[in-house]
Amino acid sequence: MSIVTFWSNGKEQTGKTLSIAAICTHLAIEHNYRILIISTGYKDETLNHCFWKEKKQKKNLGLFGPNTNIAMEESVAGLARIMKSNKLSTENITNYTKIIFKDRLEVLQSFKGNKTEYDELKIIYPDIINLANHYYDLVFVDMDTELEPEIIDNIVNNSNLIVANISQRLTSIDQFMEYKEKMPILKLRKALLLVGRYDRSSKYTIKNISRYMGEKNNVSTIPYNTLFFEACEEAKVTDLFLRLRKIDQEDRNGFFLSEVKRTSDNIIYRLQDLAMKM
Repeated sequence: MSIVTFWSNGKEQTGKTLSIAAICTHLAIEHNYRILIISTGYKDETLNHCFWKEKKQKKNLGLFGPNTNIAMEESVAGLARIMKSNKLSTENITNYTKIIFKDRLEVLQSFKGNKTEYDELKIIYPDIINLANHYYDLVFVDMDTELEPEIIDNIVNNSNLIVANISQRLTSIDQFMEYKEKMPILKLRKALLLVGRYDRSSKYTIKNISRYMGEKNNVSTIPYNTLFFEACEEAKVTDLFLRLRKIDQEDRNGFFLSEVKRTSDNIIYRLQDLAMKM
């Protein structure tokens, strides 16, 4: 059972959340893992758009205004309420998640309430992540860059693997190299480098990035793919990956699928390698 945290420096778009969606969907389809994705952001709808279409809830006007309990339950808010009563167990975390593939892939979506409540609740993310790690085979954490440094450090230090996300821009590469000096954990074997929205026509190819950074290990990528990014807006990511299973190597989407597979394999291999050396 492992925690895989996706981290970025927060200064630009790296496709971090969409990379998680692609990797976890592939793993859920091709392997017998029980996977949970945890979104730590505030009102971040990215994963929602990837996997399901929101149903408009009719407002139930009571004595104290609109009843938002339904929306609040399927997120960290529901778990926080149970944790306060000391009734939360590993098995019932799934009561507060969105199920994508039964017994394979679930999502604990971002908090949708008011900002004040989020500021009070976000401090329990490390506890929720650690608890979930006792039940799920793989817990993927989509780390929000706006979390306080102490919360980020807590989650990162308790993770089995950190996937550092960058773009192909030279400034992004240079900034990551600076961050490695500030965060020694990024120099360890428990850190993997991932280039999101990868364009193999760019001069900053995997090979050139590896040479420029002096990386001994292969850089992983999630390539830009039109069908995938459209599916991420239409709640059709799972449908797309099921369709892509049937394509041949000559298909124009073959490179995208092969890189998702390679990146997923790199994550699993590194986790297994680290576990053997503990």
